[in-house]
Amino acid sequence: MSYSWRYLDEHGNPTSGPDETFTDQTEAESWFTETWPDLLDDGVHAVTLLDGDSEVYGPMSLHEQS
Repeated sequence: MSYSWRYLDEHGNPTSGPDETFTDQTEAESWFTETWPDLLDDGVHAVTLLDGDSEVYGPMSLHEQS
């Protein structure tokens, strides 16, 4: 399978984001580590990691917890 991210808006609804796919979970997570501030600036508030159509984990907020 291929890994990808589902992007969510502030209400938890799907929203648009980069259409990236990855060969493994580590590659997807590395990309996310470098990209999450840009996603937040573009209006993405949370993400879910997908393996094909199956959820691996999430939703995970992009906002820092206090």
